[in-house]
Amino acid sequence: MSIPAAAPLFGAEEREAVDRVLRSGMVAQGPEVAAFEEEFSAIVAGRTAVAVNSGTSGLHLALLAMGVGPGDEVIVPSFSFAATANVVALAGATPVFVDIEPGHYCLDPAAVEAAVTPRTAAIMPVHLYGHPADMAAIGAIAQRHGIAVIEDACQAHAAALDGTPVGAFGKTAVFSLYPTKNMTSGEGGMVVTDDPQIARTLRLLRNQGMEKRYENELVGFNVRMTDLHAAIGRVQLRKLAGWTEQRRANAAFLDAGLAGSAVGTPSVAPGARHVYHQYTVRVEPDAVPGGRDGLAERLAARGVGSGVYYPIPIHRLPSFGLALDLPETERAAREVLSLPVHPSLSDADLKSIVEAVVAK
Repeated sequence: MSIPAAAPLFGAEEREAVDRVLRSGMVAQGPEVAAFEEEFSAIVAGRTAVAVNSGTSGLHLALLAMGVGPGDEVIVPSFSFAATANVVALAGATPVFVDIEPGHYCLDPAAVEAAVTPRTAAIMPVHLYGHPADMAAIGAIAQRHGIAVIEDACQAHAAALDGTPVGAFGKTAVFSLYPTKNMTSGEGGMVVTDDPQIARTLRLLRNQGMEKRYENELVGFNVRMTDLHAAIGRVQLRKLAGWTEQRRANAAFLDAGLAGSAVGTPSVAPGARHVYHQYTVRVEPDAVPGGRDGLAERLAARGVGSGVYYPIPIHRLPSFGLALDLPETERAAREVLSLPVHPSLSDADLKSIVEAVVAK
């Protein structure tokens, strides 16, 4: 594709950071990781940050550190990447899939409320595509029932709701640092929390259950972040604010160019700061010839990449195989299409994207 759907950005600063670590001879978890954790905390209202090797590992460890396990239920959206539910199952708990609200593709608070049972241990809202979930309503439900909130913020670096950054609402939150995210460490994840005991447990879990070498306090994993990855992440973190504003500017261009077209542009909730990990339009089946998939094919023919996130709801994947009535989830899976919005797009690229979408 001449205009790819995603484009990780690496420059001279990232290469120099990697070379610095290689010259130091300390490539496993070390001072770069510690510095990255401290610097990352600034974008989550000063919460403690614990670096791990992926967002999936972070979600898994967050559940375990909060005591979620067999016999527990965790309310999750089915319209998300499979990792959101996989980690619940890996913790020995049961994912309870509920529907999304149609405007922003995040958990529907009314559906969450209806799904709470005596076994509910946590709610895991996903800030999908970089748009914050309705944390005021979800937080009120959690408080009313005495259950925890774990934010899946893997796609939402620097997103905010009413001035509060995502990651600062739940007891824990997790960010992914995968290459296609709004910032990357090459691969990695970051768990944030305001609870010192949870933070300590997270550090134990990521490092074979050890704080002191060979003094294993619990059964843990090897899911540490390397200093090589942390060094890249530190550079990218410094670029995040500028990249975020460019994403938002690109989204505004697409909003204006696609206004009145056959596709539905993303809506933004009052008070929400959308960071556009994905610029996701809705293509109703009869809106364009061939519907969503037909539009994707025509974009590809013009050199414009796109993606469907996600074509199969998690509950219907073979790994879960559940028959549930989640109409908004099913509708979204049929109609969503994500267009390029990344910071490396030129003005000409943006014009080409609009022209490709509206072409007859």
